[in-house]
Amino acid sequence: MREVIIGYQGEMSLKGLNRNQFESALMKILRYRLKDAGRFQVWCAQSTFYIEPEDDAADLDLAFARVSKVFGLAAVSRCAVCDKDFDAICAAAESYLGQALRQVKTFKVEARRADKSFPMTSPQLMRELGAFLLSRHPYLRVDVHQPDFKVIVEVRDRGAYVHGPKTPGEGGLPVGTSGRALNMLSGGIDSPVAAYRMAKRGLALDHIHFASPPYTSERARRKVIALAQRTTVYTGSCNLFIVPYTRPQECIRDNAPPMLFTVLMRRSMMRIAGQIAQRQGCEALVTGESLAQVASQTVQALRCTDAAQDLPVLRPLIGMDKTEIIETARRIGTFETSILPYEDCCTIFTPPHPKLRPTLGEVLEAEAAMPDLAALEAEAAASAQRLRIRIDDQTELDD
Repeated sequence: MREVIIGYQGEMSLKGLNRNQFESALMKILRYRLKDAGRFQVWCAQSTFYIEPEDDAADLDLAFARVSKVFGLAAVSRCAVCDKDFDAICAAAESYLGQALRQVKTFKVEARRADKSFPMTSPQLMRELGAFLLSRHPYLRVDVHQPDFKVIVEVRDRGAYVHGPKTPGEGGLPVGTSGRALNMLSGGIDSPVAAYRMAKRGLALDHIHFASPPYTSERARRKVIALAQRTTVYTGSCNLFIVPYTRPQECIRDNAPPMLFTVLMRRSMMRIAGQIAQRQGCEALVTGESLAQVASQTVQALRCTDAAQDLPVLRPLIGMDKTEIIETARRIGTFETSILPYEDCCTIFTPPHPKLRPTLGEVLEAEAAMPDLAALEAEAAASAQRLRIRIDDQTELDD
């Protein structure tokens, strides 16, 4: 029996005359994600993507796992393909789904006839196939409202596709179709979730991380690399820039009012990130900030932070609470890595009472008292280490 994977478009189908550009981008992504799973033929017809193995060596399990995490597909199915003949469809349904039907009490049949030359209408196919399956499984009962299992048949141009319930996909838009941005990856829970959510909107992402040795450790650095690797399952391969931030951070600590330290540090990081983003052709910065979650994320503090550089700052978590963010982090597989207890530079030198409502005037006045800061920031940006993080290089972080 021939088995294939079908991916269904979601939001992309609304793109009108531009849809072919999104489909081409998605096919390119699918082929790249599948290259180490074996040889597959990938094509698109009628708003549906087909992934068909070209030989027995192709790993369909790995391919399905990869495809289900590609942005742009609203749902995916693993299907048996047969001739567009009623007897062949019945045989395929029993052979492919019979074991699943033996484990449930109720079922329904859904049919879609995209090929109108097929002699049976969709209601006829549903009725007759349902009767056939009941004859093979007399203990079953039909429930068209809340069945335990669905048998789905799609009669399309190249054959009839038989499968069980569709697996929800990630939805969104293909990565890269909305431009490129630089994500500020701190090592905490929020920033990988921010990367996931912006990649879902079609942004290709690189990451930037600020390290302050000896205040931050090699383990903290490796933790961030591991987080970048975890996100590639969804975002694709990326660059990670690790910025040596010790000297700018010490300059702020030694010369600025303690209550303004956090917002001044955030502005400094934004300036460095802006320099690297423009050097890499990125069109925006992405942060994991959530409104009022900490002192540096009040409206007033965010206004001061945004004024530090000119690129748009995208904050996909701005209206989410911590519970929602943690739920997403668990689902995408970054939470356990994020909570490893290794310090990052955002948590060192934190004042006991940071100012919640700083004004831009007092922040600029504090920066004017640090004339060396701009040179230290330029030096840090120029010294950033670039690492290439690949989707096929998932590694575990040692304890």
